[in-house]
Amino acid sequence: MQTANVNVPIQVTGRHVSITEAIKNYAQSRVEHIHLDYPRIIDVQVILDVEKHRHFAEIILHCSNHITIEASHECDDMYAAIDGVTAKVTQQMRKFKTKLLRNHRPRGKDIRHLEETVLHVGAAFEQTEESEPQVIKTERYPVKPMFVDEAVLQLEMSNRQFVVFLNAKSEIVNILYRRKDGGLGLIEPAFA
Repeated sequence: MQTANVNVPIQVTGRHVSITEAIKNYAQSRVEHIHLDYPRIIDVQVILDVEKHRHFAEIILHCSNHITIEASHECDDMYAAIDGVTAKVTQQMRKFKTKLLRNHRPRGKDIRHLEETVLHVGAAFEQTEESEPQVIKTERYPVKPMFVDEAVLQLEMSNRQFVVFLNAKSEIVNILYRRKDGGLGLIEPAFA
């Protein structure tokens, strides 16, 4: 059974382009017509950009179970770019659901729900002498509890180079990253 994602907040923003009411309504109507029952969409960001003759559309879906799905499309017409990115997002959602159903395994009842934590790089790395390196940019990255297979799916569904997550099995922060050879690498801290 397919259901529409009703009452989903949709934010349409523009870079290097002013968003007309017609473009905004078109983008919102295309996203509202994504009919899938899983993963449930919590909110949507549609980012539109124009550079010379290239029209660029990007959609970021924030879904339940800490799932983020991203897609982008570029062509010479904004409406076609919106259609293209909507098709890509729909395909990624179907792919995600198929992988999840194929790899589904029953989880035990002993799983605890952990609070979301945030890693913060900052004061410990401030410059103390002029010869030491200086941290130029500080980012806050939410760390969500998930299993390694869920982190793999999250990385495959996004354009990011890495995913930081709290391993639900070991309860230790792990980093899953894309390798240059196309594979994936997992960093698990080892305590001495």
